[in-house]
Amino acid sequence: MSPDAAAIIIPHLPWIIGGALAIGGAGIFGWVYTTRLRIQHGYPLDGAWGQALKPSTDHEAKQRISLLTQENAELRAELGSVKDRLINVERIVTDSGFQLTSEIDALRDRALQHRKDEGTA
Repeated sequence: MSPDAAAIIIPHLPWIIGGALAIGGAGIFGWVYTTRLRIQHGYPLDGAWGQALKPSTDHEAKQRISLLTQENAELRAELGSVKDRLINVERIVTDSGFQLTSEIDALRDRALQHRKDEGTA
């Protein structure tokens, strides 16, 4: 290295070293932060070569899956019954406006006709 090049680099050497340390520190901080987020949200952690550090096929995970499957089946059955009830409510709301009125009128007419036949109307 020539003396002129050394004279140019030496005054900037603290900035170069500081920048390299800042980039390295930012990389380490980012790695720690993403690992913390993975732990916080329940994602599995990976080792240096991509292998899982905590396998997700343990007994607790299998038990959790079976409980969630059972709950899912119960919720689907409940949703089916709610759909059936909703169909009945929709039928009552949409059909009863005209049909119910005509049935009430028919009963009134029949009661009025019955009273006329008896002579009380």
